[in-house]
Amino acid sequence: MRLYTFPMSNNVMKVVAVMNHLGLSSDSHFIDLTKGAQLAADFVKKNPNHMVPTLEDGDFMLWESNAIMQYLCSKKPGSTLYPNDPKVQADINRWMFWQLAHLGAAVGTIQYERMVKGMVGGGPADDAVVQPALERYKRFAAVLDGHLTGREWIVGNEPTLADFAVGSCFIYAVAADLPLEPYAQVRRWY
Repeated sequence: MRLYTFPMSNNVMKVVAVMNHLGLSSDSHFIDLTKGAQLAADFVKKNPNHMVPTLEDGDFMLWESNAIMQYLCSKKPGSTLYPNDPKVQADINRWMFWQLAHLGAAVGTIQYERMVKGMVGGGPADDAVVQPALERYKRFAAVLDGHLTGREWIVGNEPTLADFAVGSCFIYAVAADLPLEPYAQVRRWY
């Protein structure tokens, strides 16, 4: 397997974390997003979205981090990260989809404005963009905080792909100045 990566990407980091947890390895191929490597014709053939992570397994090409994590679990049958029980899988999927659509979207906007934009010469953070994303973040962080009350993990009694997916939103919490203080259960879980 070959994994196309950019080390600062939350989505790459969650895939790498799952690979490590499962004891899987891959050849890592760095795609320098700061220099436009994701726009190179040979990479666009692999991922028409020109984004990372992208997994190449023989002649099978897979993009979208959460789909990659599910696929990786198929390489380790019996993994507790994505058990075969359809109801448990549906619950894990719910949180993975929620992470991408809600919490991750808000966090991504905040991270871009507060961290990435300045790194790539885009100027200072735009408060008019940050504030609505911050309100969405607070809304969804409160949902997660309430769900985690009395639970050690998001789904079931051990870590699952839901924990890896949702946890990726907090990798740069300090650097992006995400408020964590009001969310005691999120802080404990993370």
